[in-house]
Amino acid sequence: MKRKQFIKNAALTAASSIVMPYILPSGRLFAATGSRKANHVVFCLFAGGVRNLESMQKSEGNMMRNTLNGTEPVSADIAPGIHQLSPLTNNPLQNSGTLFKEFRYSSGPTGHYNGHTTAITGKYSDESIQLKQPPKYPTIFEYYRKHTSPTTSALNAWWISNALGPYPYLNYSMYDGYGAPYGANMIQPASIFNASAAAELGNPLTLTQSDKSKCDMMRDFMNGQFKIPQAAASSGIVNTPADAEHLQTWLNTMIYQVTHSATQDPWGTGIMTGDMANIYFGIEVMKEFKPELMVINMTDIDIGHFDFTKYVNAIGLADYALYKLWDAIQTTPGMANDTVLIVVPEHGRNQQANSLVDAYGRYALDHNNDQMSREIFCLMAGKGVKQGQVISQIQGESVDVVPTIANVLGFDNEIPFGILDGRVLTEAFV
Repeated sequence: MKRKQFIKNAALTAASSIVMPYILPSGRLFAATGSRKANHVVFCLFAGGVRNLESMQKSEGNMMRNTLNGTEPVSADIAPGIHQLSPLTNNPLQNSGTLFKEFRYSSGPTGHYNGHTTAITGKYSDESIQLKQPPKYPTIFEYYRKHTSPTTSALNAWWISNALGPYPYLNYSMYDGYGAPYGANMIQPASIFNASAAAELGNPLTLTQSDKSKCDMMRDFMNGQFKIPQAAASSGIVNTPADAEHLQTWLNTMIYQVTHSATQDPWGTGIMTGDMANIYFGIEVMKEFKPELMVINMTDIDIGHFDFTKYVNAIGLADYALYKLWDAIQTTPGMANDTVLIVVPEHGRNQQANSLVDAYGRYALDHNNDQMSREIFCLMAGKGVKQGQVISQIQGESVDVVPTIANVLGFDNEIPFGILDGRVLTEAFV
């Protein structure tokens, strides 16, 4: 072929690629180019404000005996009022992964919503954050659903939140080109999987016509339709008719379990806190849907503002639930040996106590921007993660979680350049 004709053909080819690009169903121009480290990520926000003195540094004994190694077990004689469940394992989760002992929440107010927003968007939030609107920047759910090809069902992305208030707004952002169509399915077990909610609904497995509106309400909730006025293009995520039917069937099963007391004490511990219920229903989601991305938060630890002893006990119960989650990952077909678990508190707590004293003479703790309230940890375990590695120096921040998840699931190179603050935690991987 002559050089002139070759150049002409090349120009025509280039022009056609600009004018007539191949648009994937997700709205992207090209398929994701990254390779995956694993096909599933479970991100647990060990939230409520956990101080490193009660976790990494173990000032009153090892409060997280299923998660961390330590030689200072809590017992009634050295820690009155502190009661923990018997450990589930002699091989703590730390041994199965990489522990960043000096992680940081480096910028922005040390508030729960700010901390959650940072962890889920990969962007530090400032004082102007609004509690009744979606975040300014895309969430990990939006990145995953927009930049994973072929387009993934909303059933592959789940946000399991332990409280109402502002947390539903972390499902999707107001960022141009993202938003509600790329959000996750969200449930709040404490709000919808409880005896009062079940009584209000009746038995959904034997609905009468008059109950239909109640189930429609629950279906709307499961579809993420929170009627957020600032959300562009849609009032919430959209499940396909087949997916919505699958969701409703599963929801009916869960409510049936609640009405028949199957969820009151499923682990035989004699106790079922909000955090434990959140993990329990997260495990149920895993069993049913095998999601590629699931984010769960736990917030009972926030009792630390008022009662230090209950705060420590809440850490122990959250630790117990976390190991239940890890065990379920290892035993769930489709998730076993193909999942990365990431555990990070949203922020820490102050070094100095406040003025409130509990029944055992211990002072409570707030979290208002002192240096210790920015000290957190990060534990990663699962497929491709180095086992038994401890990184003691400061070598990571909470904004690093989103790019790391994107890297594990193979779409980090698809995220627009410069939008994220953090980096991939490459040192955790083989």
